[in-house]
Amino acid sequence: MAAKNYLKMLGVVAGAAAVNILALSPAFGGVTIGGSAFETALGVTLLIASAIALIYGSYNWLYKTPIVLTTRPIKTREDFASALAPFGRSRVLAEDISAALEQMDRMDKKKATLLKVLHQRFDPTEMSFSKFSSVADEVENLFYLNIKSVLNRLGVFDEAEYERVMTRKSARYSPKLLQEKTDFYNAYMSYIKHAIGTNEEMLLQLDKLLLEISRLDSIEPGDIERMPAMVEIDSLIKQTKYYK
Repeated sequence: MAAKNYLKMLGVVAGAAAVNILALSPAFGGVTIGGSAFETALGVTLLIASAIALIYGSYNWLYKTPIVLTTRPIKTREDFASALAPFGRSRVLAEDISAALEQMDRMDKKKATLLKVLHQRFDPTEMSFSKFSSVADEVENLFYLNIKSVLNRLGVFDEAEYERVMTRKSARYSPKLLQEKTDFYNAYMSYIKHAIGTNEEMLLQLDKLLLEISRLDSIEPGDIERMPAMVEIDSLIKQTKYYK
């Protein structure tokens, strides 16, 4: 891949040099910078365009770090963060990846806070402690299943093709095919945003659960399932599993 990129860069350099020689050489185009206004403008434009092409090629083929997909199993929180991080360099996905990583940090903090509150209010051997802790674990597991689904889709994402299609710069496609590709990528991005939105709902429900627990004076194990936050969490879990 590196050798191929160097060959591409060499081609850009050779092409830019050839165009400038043909245009500016007195033996060929004879464009003179400092001559007529038209020739000066044309000559300067050619030089600027050549410089832009060289800078763009250097960045994309020599200095831009490629996205390398992890092949090891994703099990721990650190595995998820490592798998998501490379996609943060994508112009298209950077904002969503940043949101997902930030959500993971918040999930860690909320889970730790919830366990701390549970230890303060209940004995670990109590049924109430077990029920609250179990539902928090289930929310966290579903949270990371959503991220795994996002990663599965990111693994087949072609950013270059996406940008060609969404900017309508791919002339080789018929209007019908271009529209189909546009619809496909719109659905693709909608899924990513939906998964992140669902995870945001889970974080909100944990906040609500924490607030309700902090207000409790006493509670019977049978009353836990009827708590508003527990009802909403149960509904969200069922909807998310159905959606998946």
